[in-house]
Amino acid sequence: MRVLVISTVIGALALSGCQNMEYDKAAIGTGLGALIGAGIAYSNADKDKMGQAAAIGAVVGGGAGLLLDRKEKRLRQELAGTGVDVSRNPDGSINMVMPSVTFASSSATIQPKFQAALNDVARVLAEGGTASKLALVIHGHTDNTGSAAINNPLSQNRAQSVLNYLSSQGISAQRMTARGYGASSPIADNSTAAGREQNRRVEITVYETK
Repeated sequence: MRVLVISTVIGALALSGCQNMEYDKAAIGTGLGALIGAGIAYSNADKDKMGQAAAIGAVVGGGAGLLLDRKEKRLRQELAGTGVDVSRNPDGSINMVMPSVTFASSSATIQPKFQAALNDVARVLAEGGTASKLALVIHGHTDNTGSAAINNPLSQNRAQSVLNYLSSQGISAQRMTARGYGASSPIADNSTAAGREQNRRVEITVYETK
């Protein structure tokens, strides 16, 4: 997968006539933008978010930031008290962590009481007609209880459920990618009940795109 992404990027840049691959962010964004919606993501959602940004044609650094600053502020306002954690990643993208109560145990059906929070997410991202300037990577994660044969498809199905719901609220499915990572990316200690609860989550990472 990594070789495929790199080869595609190099080809796109060569065709664009880019003279400075390190600093010409506009050309990089143009070449990588063709990969949006292709479902390309790296193997570990939490350890290589810069790789994901490249895979979806995101703008990192440079001119990116002001739009995401505004979106972050609005998301914090609208999601206060919902249990959704809103933060910024080192690359400037916005990260939202949906708590384990988003789904019932062993289910990929979004709990009705949590749909309101996702409605808020969709509304804020679409405000000002800016949804077309954003791309979302939706990551599904589980704790380490159970086998990979159960956890991997469950995490994928949960991420896809969030994608489908946001799509039903007006966010283009072509600007979203859903990937399940099972128990491979814990953020807390799986040996405790509290830690396992934190690890059962869906994350939405929001990037600005060309």
